[in-house]
Amino acid sequence: MREITIKKDRKIGQGNPAYIIVDVAANHNGNLETAKELIRKAAQAGVDAVKFQTYTADQMYSKKAPQFSRDPMKPYDLIKKVEHPRSWLPVLADCAAENGVDFLSSPFDYEAVDLLQDVGVPLFKVASLEIVDLEFLKYIAQKGKPVIISTGMCNMAEIEEAVDTILSAGNENIVLLHCNTSYPTPIHIVNLNAMNTMEQAFKLPVGFSDHTLGWHIPLAAVAKGACVIEKHFTLNRKQEGPDHGFSIEPQELKIMVDQIRDIESAMGTGIKKVSQEEMENYEKGRRSLVANMAIPKGTRISREMVTTKRPGFGIKPNLIDIVIGREAKVDIDEDDILTWEMIK
Repeated sequence: MREITIKKDRKIGQGNPAYIIVDVAANHNGNLETAKELIRKAAQAGVDAVKFQTYTADQMYSKKAPQFSRDPMKPYDLIKKVEHPRSWLPVLADCAAENGVDFLSSPFDYEAVDLLQDVGVPLFKVASLEIVDLEFLKYIAQKGKPVIISTGMCNMAEIEEAVDTILSAGNENIVLLHCNTSYPTPIHIVNLNAMNTMEQAFKLPVGFSDHTLGWHIPLAAVAKGACVIEKHFTLNRKQEGPDHGFSIEPQELKIMVDQIRDIESAMGTGIKKVSQEEMENYEKGRRSLVANMAIPKGTRISREMVTTKRPGFGIKPNLIDIVIGREAKVDIDEDDILTWEMIK
């Protein structure tokens, strides 16, 4: 599996900490100060990046597009309502830099790509709905920055086309995100095993973009090897708007980030051995051979004279057959822990 470099001190891929992105989406409510507060709260929780979405209704939807069953408004009208001014981009990028997190935004048109390139995003994140627009993907890839692609609703052939398009532009820095585009996502359709399928097929780093309620599914994804986690983020789920209801709140985000880092720490090296922290239990909690009765010096040791008890710093129990039949070199009291110095 390839490893990609986002910047000098940050890589994405196996053996590196999961790159945690929060997606603000429309949860800024059209208010720049709210957008900045979301950046600050996300940074305090310990995420790597805060992502917005750069779109306009005029370039995203036909005014004649039918409404989705989940929304009372037509798509064009909804997007027109929640799109943010593009003049925000440098302001948000500066705010992210001041708070020590990466600024990202998913572009949904060519001008958005250029603007994000100008403000210095470290990578481009492509939404699932854009993956079939191959000319658009190629334009993004030609900017020369890493590309993270969500793959909601995609079959393997569509993912392959997208990957080949980016590779054809001379860009090999690709990360795939398994994703479900149902909001919120029912647990039974998550299919985390698809991450393994994608990783084996494309030999690329694979992560998970989550739209489930709670944060237990992203934790499971990390345990399965997800190298990127993306999660929608809001200051308050009770606010009105298309994305608030399935987003995570600040105190929950902190818990999720901390638990992801705990899981990564717990994964370890894979080498099975006694740890330094276990040494006291190893020595005092395991059993060794112990005299079951007094054994005078010169006595030939029989089986009934020996039992096993804790601690474990005497002769190991699995060596009992070597001890039986030997002669006591010294007087051995009942309950003495047997050592090789005691026997001939």
